[in-house]
Amino acid sequence: MVDAMVLEAQRFVNSRYGSVIGMTVTEDGSTGWPTMYALTRALQHELGIAVLSDNFGPTTLGKIGEIYGKFDETTLPAGDLVRILQSALYCKGYDGGGIDGTYNARVQAAVLKLNQDMGVSTTYPGHSIWPKVCKGLFNMDAYVPVNNGSNVIRAAQQWLNGRYVRRRDFYIIPCDGHNSRDVAKSMLYAIQYELGMADGVANGVFGPGTKAGLREHTVAAGSSDVWVRLFSAAMALNLRPVTFTGSFDTNLATAVRDFQGFVKLPVTGQGDFSTWASLLVSYGDQDRQGEACDGVTKITPARAQTLKNAGIKYVGRYLLNPSTTSLPEKEIQPGELQTIADNGLRCFPIYQTYGRDAEGFTYASGSADGYAAVNAAERHGFKTGSRIFFAVDFDAYDYEITDNVLPYFKGVEDAMANSGSPYMIGVYGPRNVCIRVSDAGHATASFVSDMSSGFSGNYGYPLPANWAYDQIVTRTLGTGDGSINLDVNIASGRDIGQNSFNAPRIDGPDTRFDLGWYTLMHSSISSYMQSIGFADEDGGRIFTHTECLDTVLSLDEEITDLSLRYNMRKALIQTSTYWEMRHYDLLDQAADHAVAYYHTGVGGGVIPLRDTSTGIAQISGDVGIRAWNYCITKGYAEGPTLDPAKDADIWTMWQQVNGDNKFAVSTVALIHLWDAGGKPGGNNPPGGETVMRTMNLQYTQSEIFEILRRYQGWGAEAEEHATKRMALYQIFEKYNGLSRS
Repeated sequence: MVDAMVLEAQRFVNSRYGSVIGMTVTEDGSTGWPTMYALTRALQHELGIAVLSDNFGPTTLGKIGEIYGKFDETTLPAGDLVRILQSALYCKGYDGGGIDGTYNARVQAAVLKLNQDMGVSTTYPGHSIWPKVCKGLFNMDAYVPVNNGSNVIRAAQQWLNGRYVRRRDFYIIPCDGHNSRDVAKSMLYAIQYELGMADGVANGVFGPGTKAGLREHTVAAGSSDVWVRLFSAAMALNLRPVTFTGSFDTNLATAVRDFQGFVKLPVTGQGDFSTWASLLVSYGDQDRQGEACDGVTKITPARAQTLKNAGIKYVGRYLLNPSTTSLPEKEIQPGELQTIADNGLRCFPIYQTYGRDAEGFTYASGSADGYAAVNAAERHGFKTGSRIFFAVDFDAYDYEITDNVLPYFKGVEDAMANSGSPYMIGVYGPRNVCIRVSDAGHATASFVSDMSSGFSGNYGYPLPANWAYDQIVTRTLGTGDGSINLDVNIASGRDIGQNSFNAPRIDGPDTRFDLGWYTLMHSSISSYMQSIGFADEDGGRIFTHTECLDTVLSLDEEITDLSLRYNMRKALIQTSTYWEMRHYDLLDQAADHAVAYYHTGVGGGVIPLRDTSTGIAQISGDVGIRAWNYCITKGYAEGPTLDPAKDADIWTMWQQVNGDNKFAVSTVALIHLWDAGGKPGGNNPPGGETVMRTMNLQYTQSEIFEILRRYQGWGAEAEEHATKRMALYQIFEKYNGLSRS
């Protein structure tokens, strides 16, 4: 919705300052950070600051005090500086009195209301804009309830502002009725000030001094002081049903008992240190003993005894390890689950390959990870009904959760459903990630990464209602053979893992496909391909889903032999072949005619083309020659080498990959070997392709991705297609695994 006065403010800052502040803003009548940044820069320019910045920092704050002391009609002459303040008031939703350059009665009334909304009208009576008020005016914080903000929280926010705004490092926080990073940090500053810490000592960090002080300030029934105010504010900010009060009454005691039970603290009804800690920082009291743990180290009998001695019941272990060089015991090791069960412990599985930035989270990668997790869980022996926690191991901002994380979990959810829903889905990550993924219906329980207290997704968010494990501290337990480094977790009981397991599936060589699995595999691949936009019979493509799958399976004997010969998973050959055949369309068909016309002169009606990708696996003559030459040189294959510079040799190879399906799938396998060898002579990115580990059946997820990506080439499209093909690979691998078991 266009606000006429915000639009006027945008036009003013663009016309008056666009040439001097290094930016202009979109004139759309909608307040946003760009507009506030432009006004901040304009203010800095008027204050004589040479280096302009989006940040309203100490220099800007200091200049206001140094030059003016405060802004009002007694300190400001009419002019552009007043127009900047009037524009900021309009952008904040207050009446700026017209953008006429005068600090008039309407401006004075607006500032008086602003100070009241901020909670600082007692500290700053009247209608002057003091430096810290100005800083609050030039940001996007709201000082009235928004988005169903809590009046209780708003009262606490206003009280904090009014009580502490004169302290050096305390800045005006929003009064919008919601917790946030700034609000949570202001609570720590407030506590430190009440503990007697001086400016410059108080730092908003939950450190040793703050912990020691809080141990001396238990609040309980009958308490009535500023500490009860702070405690009730902390309860409100954690969305507990309390009033903002200075008296510890029975209602507050009841709410405290409920909170303590929820976070698994001793239920005392008092605001003791552990309760303070759980309210103020995500990890809470790190001296607590947890009943759960997770780690990257194999659980041996000696380590299992260490865990039992420490009161551990539940152990989180990883289904896969994406690396071949680091953390060699990260993935569940052979015999480990039996050791866990034999020692009376229970195991909950975690799926994480990388997941450390938003870029890796898409619907397609979620689908691939969902199928991969099912395969890995079944391979290790987890029974139906276990919950797999999928990791989001980075500080995802709210927009990244919307744009990346939620689509990823939808992919996981669809893959799980397409697999017959053998396992439940959990989410590991910061509080906001867990809350939003669970609220979207994609996860049934949360494993909260609360050790990362500085994450924006933990700061100012409550513990998720469906939390199962709360990760609070890293410790080393035991000695000698029983020593183990792990993350300690508080357990809620919502997830208890498993204490008995199926026999693990041995990942031996591939065998011929068991046609008894055909119907299920046909359906699984169909469902996945439809989820990424490929109807079973797509009018824009030549071959249907059934034709592509049946073609691949008709070559199963050849593909199985290639797998055994090259120590290569059949799924690599099947995936590349099916994917390319499924994409074959009318443009590809026309290109084939153009190549035939170039080399034979037969046909016409098209522009001749020397070479193009062709056949069921879409292999060009050039690529086929280079892959065969490489493999012949390495001893993987036999035959004459060809010269990709010669038309006759291009035509020879092109005809074979175009017309001989067995030759085509053989060439797919050789291309994969060539890919692993760094694709010498191929169309490679700047710097070339690295030489990968020798092809083997235990390729990691990252190695499989690289092979599939290199088959297509390099760049954004190849990366995108490889991500989508990873899910297809996992489906083929699932049914190949069932066939060889």
